[in-house]
Amino acid sequence: MKNYDIIVLGGGPGGYVAAIKAGQNNLKVALIEKEVVGGICLNHGCIPTKTLLKNAKVYKTLTHASDYGVTIDGAIGYDWSKMMKRKNLVVKKLTTGVAGLLKKNGVDVYNGLGTVLAKDKVEVNGETLTCKNLILATGASPIVPPIDGLKDAYEKGFARTSREMLQIEQAPKNLVIIGGGVIGVEFATIFSSLGSKVTIIEKLDGILPMMDEDIRTSYTKILKREGIDIFVNAEVSSVKGKKVVYKLEGKEQEVEADSILVSVGMRANTKGLEALNLKMERSAILTDDKLRTNIENVYAIGDVNGKYMLAHVASHEGLVVVENLLGHDKSMNYMRMPNAVYGSPEIASVGMTEKELKEKDIKYRSSTFPLMASGKALADNEKDGFIKLLVSEKYKEILGAHILAYNASDLIAELGVTMELEGTAYEIANTVHPHPTLSEIVMEAAHGAIDKPIHI
Repeated sequence: MKNYDIIVLGGGPGGYVAAIKAGQNNLKVALIEKEVVGGICLNHGCIPTKTLLKNAKVYKTLTHASDYGVTIDGAIGYDWSKMMKRKNLVVKKLTTGVAGLLKKNGVDVYNGLGTVLAKDKVEVNGETLTCKNLILATGASPIVPPIDGLKDAYEKGFARTSREMLQIEQAPKNLVIIGGGVIGVEFATIFSSLGSKVTIIEKLDGILPMMDEDIRTSYTKILKREGIDIFVNAEVSSVKGKKVVYKLEGKEQEVEADSILVSVGMRANTKGLEALNLKMERSAILTDDKLRTNIENVYAIGDVNGKYMLAHVASHEGLVVVENLLGHDKSMNYMRMPNAVYGSPEIASVGMTEKELKEKDIKYRSSTFPLMASGKALADNEKDGFIKLLVSEKYKEILGAHILAYNASDLIAELGVTMELEGTAYEIANTVHPHPTLSEIVMEAAHGAIDKPIHI
């Protein structure tokens, strides 16, 4: 029987990062993963979708080549099989890299399904391992809701979750997406850019419900302009053959599809953890800001705790757990976790929305700056979007930032650092941003939060 300082159950972006960090600090670590290290994000989510988004953007740019003074002699097309091959090569390279890092840092990797016998015992492949600390990083799986005919459509391969959608042999001509969250919107962007007719059906009053209201409104207009049909306050009632039936404004409507993407949420993977008798909250494992569960020396990170189903949050949670096991005092501040939607343009945010500030009765000032006023955005022909900066009324401390722009996911980090340092709009405004760059919109919004932007 092998004994470890830490057993990590699940090799996704939370689990493998925790294992590497622990290995770097000479702790004896076992990582148990039933599939390939990297988890959903690396194998079936973040990385493959971003690869396909880039493929689609290149194709879309080429179809508008004349806008850039580029002449193409002949028809422009795409080869879906080659796009998938590129996606698979990117994923393979990264998973191989992660496996190499685990090995280099002395982590014992067990390929198999782990079953927890007790807080200090895990069985895998018929072998029992013991540990001082157990980190649960088992992730979550897509939900297939109990809609009439949907389960049958899923079993036949007509309806798919994001995982299966990344393995399709050809792009659909008519794609219906049930759910207007992040995953649904990203797939809508991919296939719409490739010429598919895409319809999003969302039960709530708008897509991307967790995002800033102004961002949601503007982004919805952009998606509709691109030919994507979006129906909100609409509920799918059944799937009949190739028709998706939904209720809108009290009336039954239907839309035809040759493929359905089911994207209505995720459910924590807790099978094999029953022996622990963990305290749960909305089917996820309840944790505190140090990722501790109700069982001593048992921690839960990533999607399985249901807080933020984001890869970078899972990774940071893994680091926090290991840092604390090493004797430091670290905790999570979920108000400073960045979000990103990799559509076209992208959306990125950190901190509170205006709605949250109003609900908490926090006095604030809002400053926006449009991409239309950015020289770099105009040069890049990426004019859609804006930045909104929310600052405290008195000290101009950054309370929230929301960006709708190409490369928004890269820009948001500057604001995250500022918030971590409890910085203000004054620091951003006084930081010289190179010209011409898209980052200047952050500086301009900061000037606006203090007084007025320069270039509008």
